Amino acid sequence: MRVLHVASEFYPLVKTGGLADVVGALPGALLGIGVDARLLLPGYPRILDGLSGIRVVGELPNPWGGAPARLLVGRTAEGVACYAVDSPRLYDRPGNPYLDPQGRDWADNHRRFALLGWAAAWLAGEGGGWRWRPDIVHAHDWQAGLAPAYIGLRQWPRPATVSTIHNIAYQGVFPPTVLNELAIPPEAYSIDGLEYHGQIGFLKAALWYADRITTVSPTYALEIQTPEGGMGMEGLLQGRAGDLSGILNGVDYGVWSPATDARLPARYTAEDMAGKAACKAALQAEFALDADPAAPLFGVISRLTQQKGFDLLLHAAPRLLAQGAQLAVLGSGEAALEEGFQALAQRHPGQVGTFIGYDEALSHRVQGGADVIVMPSRSEPCGLVQMYALKYGSLPLVRRTGGLADTVVHAAPGMLGAATGFVFDDADVQGLSWGFAAALELYRDPEAWRRVQRNAMAQDFSWTASARHYRDLYRDLFPDV
Repeated sequence: MRVLHVASEFYPLVKTGGLADVVGALPGALLGIGVDARLLLPGYPRILDGLSGIRVVGELPNPWGGAPARLLVGRTAEGVACYAVDSPRLYDRPGNPYLDPQGRDWADNHRRFALLGWAAAWLAGEGGGWRWRPDIVHAHDWQAGLAPAYIGLRQWPRPATVSTIHNIAYQGVFPPTVLNELAIPPEAYSIDGLEYHGQIGFLKAALWYADRITTVSPTYALEIQTPEGGMGMEGLLQGRAGDLSGILNGVDYGVWSPATDARLPARYTAEDMAGKAACKAALQAEFALDADPAAPLFGVISRLTQQKGFDLLLHAAPRLLAQGAQLAVLGSGEAALEEGFQALAQRHPGQVGTFIGYDEALSHRVQGGADVIVMPSRSEPCGLVQMYALKYGSLPLVRRTGGLADTVVHAAPGMLGAATGFVFDDADVQGLSWGFAAALELYRDPEAWRRVQRNAMAQDFSWTASARHYRDLYRDLFPDV
């Protein structure tokens, strides 16, 4: 069975969020269970520099004229075959994959990511030829959203298509005037196609044309069918409920394990936690927190947005700090929240430390040194940080939503047998404060805390189980393959 994964980022070469982690791990996990999984990525310089054995597959016709692009193929460091769309005028730019150095969307993002989808369709059709042609094209998020559309609108014997929603809040919406730049027939601009509230929706196109739709946790698959969680797509998703499934993301424990993590100042296991105390002391020093091993240390590793609930944390933090807790914040996002956490640190020296930005190695050190990882999200499709936290014995404190609800079991008093963290329901300051109170109460009982830590560290969210679910989905689409 041949499966082509189409995406806009890939860990460790290009990463802005959890999508890169998934795309970096899932194809390799599928290879391990017998699926010929390959990647198709934009030819950013970091992608091209990170692939080995690159050769030219062919010249890719430009759907809107101008210079053609090349399709290259090489291998990732993990041995996965990876195609790259080589178009320097579209992909060789400063900034991140989607934004210019000033933080604004690139004005031609519709062309940049339409070409990615076009390349997938070309490889699945005339470009595949005798070389390699996928049975299934698996598109990830809006940036790959036109791949199912281009495939569905063409007449050759075509592969099946799957579209995965990693976060429905990001939809790739563009004005209808760009339609003639995308090599899409005008009749496809309708409610039964790309049209989305008078605009062109790349994610809408994927959800309309894909044979199957997945998202990244079972609970999120239900939430996106509601007005509260569907972001305007709930009607379409309700209509396609029979084609929609939630498959929980996995964790690459080769990267995320305190027993082997070279980015930690000390390693540790569930049986020998001495190294975690050393990690906590090092983290307190790094964030200029008081060197107090008894102080409960709450960590944040996240984009700082209201969707992630960090306005709630800003309001709830004074009460938490008044009880002797410490807070280490690693993240960036909305300016008001960045400024709010920096001001909180100034008001509470020795108790609050911030690092505004993102640092991959530091995220490992926060996982290793924190007692609790805080994720008060209003919406969270899956979340990987809480699954990393479980393995590191840094008990996650989460709101009951999306993948957070599917992966963390609340430590209710007298019911610690399966508990792995703390879960609150209401997306408000009172709800989060209730979660803090539950965490502090357990922290004051070292024996109970260790029991829940052992439960957490024993959880297995490896990619193997998730990959099997995807393989079953592919087999359902191609039962004879």
